[in-house]
Amino acid sequence: MFTHQDLARLQSQSLKMQGFIRQQTFSPESEKTLRRFSSWEVAELIFKVNQSTLRGRLAADPSLPQGIVEEDGRQRWYTLEEINELRRRLKVNRKSLMPERPAGKRAIRAAIANFKGGAGKSTVALHFAHAAALDGYRVLCVDFDPQATLSHSMGLNDVAEEYTVWGIMARDLAVETDRMNSSASGAESGAALPQRRLPAAITDMGLTDLRASDFIKPTNWPTIDIVPSCANAAFVEFASAQYRHLNPEWSFFAGVSRFLDQLPADAYDLIVFDCPPAIGYQSMNAVFAADVLYIPSGPGYWEYDSTTSFIGQLAEALEDLSRFNGLVPAGTMNLPKAFLDLRFMLTRFEPNNDLHKAMQAAFGKVFGDRLTEHPIEMTRAVEQSGRFLSSIYESDYRDMTRETWRRARGSFDRAYEEFRDNLVSAWQQMEDEA
Repeated sequence: MFTHQDLARLQSQSLKMQGFIRQQTFSPESEKTLRRFSSWEVAELIFKVNQSTLRGRLAADPSLPQGIVEEDGRQRWYTLEEINELRRRLKVNRKSLMPERPAGKRAIRAAIANFKGGAGKSTVALHFAHAAALDGYRVLCVDFDPQATLSHSMGLNDVAEEYTVWGIMARDLAVETDRMNSSASGAESGAALPQRRLPAAITDMGLTDLRASDFIKPTNWPTIDIVPSCANAAFVEFASAQYRHLNPEWSFFAGVSRFLDQLPADAYDLIVFDCPPAIGYQSMNAVFAADVLYIPSGPGYWEYDSTTSFIGQLAEALEDLSRFNGLVPAGTMNLPKAFLDLRFMLTRFEPNNDLHKAMQAAFGKVFGDRLTEHPIEMTRAVEQSGRFLSSIYESDYRDMTRETWRRARGSFDRAYEEFRDNLVSAWQQMEDEA
């Protein structure tokens, strides 16, 4: 017989092994750091200019960041901060190297979601966040998944549950309940309406004293922040059901959206959500707060079947939310929920696999131009980066053959550039900030 005590003991043993694995995966201090990027990468892959052009500009202006030079003098190596300074100060053919950002708009929000585990949601979220940072964007990631793969990949390990999405939702419940009670006390009729009471377990946590920025943590990438997750946040689904019982009028699905509304409009450019493999309180917060929905799927029949189930269940859930329209405040988002863009994307794709090509054709026949043109290819470098909780952008091409590295990076570059172009198009449709 096994009880909760046995599970707790096994978790304790696993946490000890987890700490050992992290020491082997990251630096000896268990702190993940971002590598430098070579002048070849900066010129050809990041700025997309000729190496000789970059070298010439650096030689002409010694005040520009010069990086660290290898002993043989062949390559310079730059930090991301130095790359961004070069981006701000340089123009090539009179064109700015700064990324496109529509004026007067808040950050655009993209949710990476699917019902099936193993569809590559965290891998896609991680790579798109890193690619966007190299592209010059300021990125906020929100990890909704209690597995916390994205948080661990960003170098965050010891996270208290009150600083996760669960804390954001509990704080929102307390704030919204206080607001409702204040409204009830000041009812125009003069008759005091019933006060909603929350237990001390929520009110005594001090969550209402926290600022929105207190939930946001820096990562090893200087232009990427994250609202992290942790395994202890898995009970958010049970807690949220209890919270709805405590205050049935609480618009539970809008908690994270209201949280993001509190951030300055120009604090970030892109906000990426990594969603859990289920439709629940967390995933509904993610899709409700998102402007764009990306649905990754593996190239097999079962993945196709699961994706079909996911969009059906999501449609039903969003239809249920639409019944709240006009009844409860939902922040700046509107009901019924509408996305500015919706895309399906294949992951773990092998271009020489006949079954994968047949499934790609089936996805295309069903979803048409909603299926992205560029799938994420499965390569040895992608497998290796996944094992070590890092993206291909963090991997040093000197640790493998350059061709292997370039093939993997090329796949993500193409997928990201399509993602970015779709986002910018959706971004331009957004209303300006007041």
